[in-house]
Amino acid sequence: MAETESSISDPPKPDETPKEETPSTTTTTDSLSFNIWPPTNRTRDAVVRRLVETLTTDTVLSKRYGSVATDEAEISARSIEQEAFDAAHSEHASRFGSGSGSGSSSVEDGIEILQVYSKEVSRRMLEFAKSRAEKAVPTPAPVEAASE
Repeated sequence: MAETESSISDPPKPDETPKEETPSTTTTTDSLSFNIWPPTNRTRDAVVRRLVETLTTDTVLSKRYGSVATDEAEISARSIEQEAFDAAHSEHASRFGSGSGSGSSSVEDGIEILQVYSKEVSRRMLEFAKSRAEKAVPTPAPVEAASE
């Protein structure tokens, strides 16, 4: 029994490691698969969180166009992300056809569409910030000519 206890408490030597505990070092590319496009919901939610952070905190964008209240930023960020996703999805469908499934035909194609998505998010966020700033700036009252 003492022999069994010592073998349990002592770590196995490298040449004694049982086969089932050794991680496999060989993988085939046939069994490994991932898609760049479309992004997962987790990724899309991260984009929304980042948009909210950019719109509500002290950033270059908020310094120039003004910061946004958190509630408004959350609603706007969700809308910005959805519109950007829809635009990129349409681009994907026009380039690769809607019958190609949810994944791109290659990683390079997925990266191209992801870049479209990223640019759309950025463009729409900037448009939102600019339009909001334009609404906030009061228009000066017309100056009437003084009558003498």
